[in-house]
Amino acid sequence: MVAARGFANLSPTFRAGHDVPHRMPYTEAQLEFLSAHRWAVLATGRRDGSPQQAMVGYALDGDGRILVLTRSFTAKWRNALRQPRVSLTVPDGRRHVVVYGTAEAIDTDPERADLGADVLAVVRGVERPEPSTIVDWLDENQQVVLRITPEKALMHE
Repeated sequence: MVAARGFANLSPTFRAGHDVPHRMPYTEAQLEFLSAHRWAVLATGRRDGSPQQAMVGYALDGDGRILVLTRSFTAKWRNALRQPRVSLTVPDGRRHVVVYGTAEAIDTDPERADLGADVLAVVRGVERPEPSTIVDWLDENQQVVLRITPEKALMHE
């Protein structure tokens, strides 16, 4: 089991001292890499089957799922709703981790605000906002969360 303390990209709840559950497909090195970064390339499938990629900020929740805050009118959101199998690549020069998984749409509160607060804290590098204080901002900006459950992860060095 990998100790989560000290990893910058884990959601604040996860950093509070929880350990990584056994069901995560990550090795210790992959988890360290993922938690040390905050930007990734999310790949989804367009209606015609061709790939669509977008740079996204992300956080990891307490179960090792990847949280992405996005807007409800984007291609990545629409694509993930239609075809939830996605991949996420976290690059660092030539070194990178690719995560394959299934995306779940989170568009209702209080869950959307709670997960959105986790992503904002990690991506912006700020203290986690109180979820109830960001609901209006989430609504005004049409913000929603994709929660990706990892099925497989590969590290390339």
